[in-house]
Amino acid sequence: MKEQKGQRCVLYERECIGCMECEICDLNPDKICDNCGQCLEIKDDAVIKIDGIILNDDN
Repeated sequence: MKEQKGQRCVLYERECIGCMECEICDLNPDKICDNCGQCLEIKDDAVIKIDGIILNDDN
């Protein structure tokens, strides 16, 4: 693994040592993170509950 010269570690208070721990998936340690977002529980759609529909028949 290549050390990133001059970069700070995103996980620990230190310079990057090239350990690549930051690239490992939080849910599956055998997988490299592909930014799928499953660990963040990202919702693709907003959901609104509709209690009722009021129609105005003033034609």
